[in-house]
Amino acid sequence: MSGPLEGIRVIELAGIGPSPYTCMLLADAGADVLRLERATGTEPPPGPHWDLLNRSRRSVAVDLKHPEATALVLDLVAQADALVEGFRPGVAERLGLGPDQCMARNPRLVYGRMTGWGQEGPLADTAGHDIDYIALAGALGPIGRAGERPVPPLNLVGDFGGGGMLLAFGLVSALLDAARSGRGQVVDAAMVDGAASLMTMTFAFHQLGWWKEERGVNILDTGAHFYEVYETADGGYMAVGGIEAKFYAALLEGLGLADADLPDQNDRERWPEMKERFAEIFRTRTRDEWSEIFAGTDACVAPVLSPFEAHRHPHNRHRQAFVEVGGVVQPAPAPRFGRTPSVVSRPPSPPGADTDEGLAAWGVEPETIARLRKVGAVG
Repeated sequence: MSGPLEGIRVIELAGIGPSPYTCMLLADAGADVLRLERATGTEPPPGPHWDLLNRSRRSVAVDLKHPEATALVLDLVAQADALVEGFRPGVAERLGLGPDQCMARNPRLVYGRMTGWGQEGPLADTAGHDIDYIALAGALGPIGRAGERPVPPLNLVGDFGGGGMLLAFGLVSALLDAARSGRGQVVDAAMVDGAASLMTMTFAFHQLGWWKEERGVNILDTGAHFYEVYETADGGYMAVGGIEAKFYAALLEGLGLADADLPDQNDRERWPEMKERFAEIFRTRTRDEWSEIFAGTDACVAPVLSPFEAHRHPHNRHRQAFVEVGGVVQPAPAPRFGRTPSVVSRPPSPPGADTDEGLAAWGVEPETIARLRKVGAVG
């Protein structure tokens, strides 16, 4: 292990999406995260396991509905600094592993909960996905072009930005407090709350009169010609973000418009006209040609790369923004720490592949593991 969280021990009650991402962030940063999940009962396919969100930690097969498994988890909780669960409200309590049960065994425990709607409220017990949470938070509505439907931004805003990342922040904050106070607490991370938090700057712009409620007519939502994506001659795309006056001037220079008679940059009535003019110019060259023209300038123009070609870009290669682990190229740990660097310490394991190793590392005796396996509490 390495990283700033080395020495921190975390129990992960396995879920999907945002809670595994939280635990990936913690594990990459050096925390010893023990992932408890139901074994599939089938042999995993050859080669690296597919779920990269489960990297950097061991997987232990546990039947959480078995009473001896519950006792085992509580014994592990007694040694842990934090626990992460992503069940619907009330499920952990019914398993005997809710905050009250766990914190009775370990008052210093930080108990992290990941849900879409939160632990209470009219929607708390209903199902949902990223698209629903960001819709209700007001984050989906502004994303898209004028006159068109909102465009879901993958599942980045709810699951990973407003969910997993904010839960990781909440856990580390609560761990700092526990180190000072000696008392743990529950961290209730709801994706609807997190997505709303990510919209804070938009609220500020609206208060200033800079943001209209119509979609696709504002400075950051493709309304402005200087903050837009343009198609190139070869079917590629260039991302343009020349907002500030000096950056806009560099953009016009690259497009050959430095001496042209143009409207004021912030004349909103002329933005549609300017977008057509920019689009026509961008269609005259390929993506690589435009990349060369704008290379080294402050025009804020970049080629639009697919996720699977981004690792080949010279800047990303220099930064080592992507790493290869177990033969699989994937994003490197972020952010970066100067003295205690994060690493991908191991590729993701198939469910239950590390049961003996993982439990032994947390002090469970081999005889106890064998007995728990015999009664079906562990896989």
